[in-house]
Order: sequence, then structure tokens, then C-alpha cells
Amino acid sequence: MKYIVTVLLFFITLVILSSCRNDFEFTSSTGSLEFSQDTVYLDTVFSTIGSSTRTFKVYNRSSDDIVIPRVALAQGTNSKYRISVDGVPGQVFENVELLAKDSMFVFVETTVDIMDFSTNTEFLYEDAIEFDSGANLQKVALVTLIQDAVFLFPERDAQGIEETLLLGMDEEGNDIRISGFFLDDDQLNFTNEKPYVIYGFAGVASNKTLHIDAGARIHFHSRSGMIIANEGTLKVNGTLSTTEDLENEVIFEGDRLEPLYEDVAGQWAAIWLTSGSKNHEINYATIKNASVGIIMDNNNPTSNGATLKINNSKILNSANSALVGTTASIEATNSIFHNSGQSTVVARLGGDYNFNNCTISNYWNTSFRQDPSLLVSNIIPNTSLTEDVTAATFTNCIIYGDRNMELALLDDGVSAFNFKFENSLIRFNDFSNSFSGIPNYDFSNSSLYEQCVLNADPLFENVAAFQLRIDNTGGANAIANPATSTLQDISGTTRGTSPDAGAFESSDLSGG
Repeated sequence: MKYIVTVLLFFITLVILSSCRNDFEFTSSTGSLEFSQDTVYLDTVFSTIGSSTRTFKVYNRSSDDIVIPRVALAQGTNSKYRISVDGVPGQVFENVELLAKDSMFVFVETTVDIMDFSTNTEFLYEDAIEFDSGANLQKVALVTLIQDAVFLFPERDAQGIEETLLLGMDEEGNDIRISGFFLDDDQLNFTNEKPYVIYGFAGVASNKTLHIDAGARIHFHSRSGMIIANEGTLKVNGTLSTTEDLENEVIFEGDRLEPLYEDVAGQWAAIWLTSGSKNHEINYATIKNASVGIIMDNNNPTSNGATLKINNSKILNSANSALVGTTASIEATNSIFHNSGQSTVVARLGGDYNFNNCTISNYWNTSFRQDPSLLVSNIIPNTSLTEDVTAATFTNCIIYGDRNMELALLDDGVSAFNFKFENSLIRFNDFSNSFSGIPNYDFSNSSLYEQCVLNADPLFENVAAFQLRIDNTGGANAIANPATSTLQDISGTTRGTSPDAGAFESSDLSGG
């Protein structure tokens, strides 16, 4: 009997061991985890100290039971986030087990007080949850508002798929999409009550209009922007400000407001007015530090005039260009387009353009620049595309920069190329006479260049600081045509009987 019991115990032990062996044979994670979200947004309101909690799932899609050597907040014990991994709270976890074809929940919460921060310039508090390390490191970003703001971002469906906007089809018939979302009807009026922080592209759908009130502040995260769809409309309703706080101006910029990022170009993507969008108006706005300030696609004038009207506005410090119009209809008055890595204003592949009392300038020094401040063309170089330049008139303008030639006119000689510069200051130093004999650059031809001044420094106040006021002894002083000049400049100053070219009326900047 004792022998039988011993044998039974042996076989029972053997069965138990053999049945449990696979359950506890965990292999190390290989960095192939999947997540229901790659960024967790915790929308915290700081009118009072707020708290929010979010949940996401971690998936092990493999057929192996795995162990994750480390799960931790990137800022460790200094983080203002708290996490719970599969029901266990903490900030650093070691050897977290996850069965094959299984998942686990991670809960994230925070209680952040605006008073915890030394300045009031930051909109977002960011950290990340790190899974594993080294070559196998994977992260889920954490983002929390630390000011009272409106937070707009692409939602995710039940399968964790993020919202996207369809841009079109590629040559193989595949969808071209970007991370983005259409604004709901109750989001189509941006007020000045709270700043707006946008992740991805905020879209305005067909037959919808986005109104932006005077004094509104719009902040874009990296690679984010705004896109107006076919038949959609953008109305920016800024007004003249009376203080240096620009309290009535609408400002578009990035979401990094620390002094280090104040003049960093390319922090966000662009405002994109797509083909077929209509009746856009931008009044008293500043658009700065984008990749491209405004992209205006393929639109013709309507009974209401130009498709895009820009008045008393500034587009500053763009990594590529301030304004790119492609077969577009654009009217700009009393506006400044300043500093870009390429041409500041591009009017390409034909179109209809009318600029009056505008300053188009470029003193870019972040990288090498070979493009002029202003480019007008009826083609796109290196393609067979060509369209008529119906009209390109630049009246009472400044076109200047730190290159010898700040104007380029690309004419294929086939399509129409109708342009004229009147009472404008232009920098075009053709020292080598490379453009001699080219009709479009015959500055003595009054049908193309009427009462224009060449190569006389406008004496800008401070181009590096984007201060484009001009001295009353500069080259733009008193050269505008009183009959066509605006009555007031961009700052609301009444122009004199002998007005100046550019967005600003001149003043004594010497202090004398």
C-alpha cells in the first residue's frame, strides 16, 4: 500500500509540474507590445485644481507568455502623474507578466496645480510611460493641460484607431490621410475666453464656416494645423489693438511658449485653404513659427472678390514660406510677410494676386537661403504644369531682404504673365548683368514698373526681432501713391499726404 501511495504521489507531482510548466515559462519582451493609444490626453481644467483619469490597454499579440522587465514613468518619482498597472498602483514596476494573446489595463491620473509651475507660459505638462528599455523601449506619451484652455484632438474609436482626414488618392488609388478631425458645429466659433490647443489638423467641413473672434489665441502642437475643406470658409475677425499685449489681435502659434521657443520656426504645420474653399478673410492676425503660414490652393475670384483677403496681418518666421498661393486668388492689404527659409511669398502656377501697402521681406539666418523674398510664376519648375497669371499687382509695397535679388519672375513664355509693380521699393542688384535684356526685368519699362525705387534700404527697426517699422530716412519713405495708398497703416497710424510704401508709415527711429 505504501508503494502504491508513493507511486500515485509521484505521478500527481509529475502531472502538476508538467501542466504548470508552460504557464510559467515567460520570455522577455522584444519591444513588440501594442497599445490602444500611443498618446493619452488628460484634459485638466485649472479654473480650480482638477483631476482626470484615463485608461488604455497593452496587448501581447504574440503566442508567447512574456515578461516586461520595466514599466515606469519617464520622470520617475518626480512625475506629477500616477499610474496603475493591472490594478497595482505605483510609478515604477519590474518584471510585469503578460500572457500570450492577452492584454492588461493601465490607468493614468494626475492632479496638477498651475501654481506648481514657475511661469504661466506653459499650456501642457508632458511625460511618458516607458515599457522596457534600450532597443526594446516603447513609450506611451502623456499630455495634460496646465491652463484653462479648449483642448482639440483626434478621437479614437473602440478599436483604438485615430481619426484622420482624407486628402485624396495617390497614383495607386490609395487614400492619402493625415491625423485630424472635423470641428463639430458647436466648435465653429473660437472665442477669446480661453486659448485653444490643437493636436492634429482641425478641419472645417464643406459648407461650414469657422469664425475666430478678436483676441482669440490658437496654439498648435508639432505637425498640427488647420485645414479648410472644399466649400468651407475661414473668417478671422481680429481688430486693432491699443496696447502691446495685442489684446484684439488673433494669434496663431505653437504650443511651446517657453522663451527658448519664442523664435523657432517650423513648430507647427500650416493653415491650409484647400481647392474649392471660399470667401476667406483674415483681419488683424499674427501667424508665426509655422512651416508654412498659409497655403491657398487653386481658387478663382468670385463675385465677392478674391478668395482670400488678408488685412492688417503679419505672417512671421516660417520654416518654408509665409504664404504659398497655387493658381490662387489673393488680396492683401497693410500686411507683413517676413522671414522664411525659402521664398516668403510664393504666387505660383498662375492666379490672381493684388498686394497693396504690404511688406514682403526676408532676413533668414537660421540656414542657407537661396530663394528670393517674392516669387511669381505661371509654372511649377521641373514640371509641365502651366497656368495664366491673370494679374499680379504690387502697389505701394516693400520687397526687400539681405540677398542681392529679392524678386523672381518665372515665365514660360506661353501662358499669360500679367504683372505690375507701382510705387514700390524693390531690392534687385544684378551686379553681373545676368538679367539684362530679359523684358520682365526691364525696370525702365513703366508699363511693368511705375514709380518704383530700387535698392534703397528701408531701414527696418529690427528685422531679427520681427520689428518692421521703417525709419523716415529710409528708401520707402514718401514713395507711395496717395491715390492708391491706404488711409491708415497696420498700427492704425494715419498716413501723411506723402505716404510711405509698406505696411507701416515711417517714423523717426533714431530717437532724435
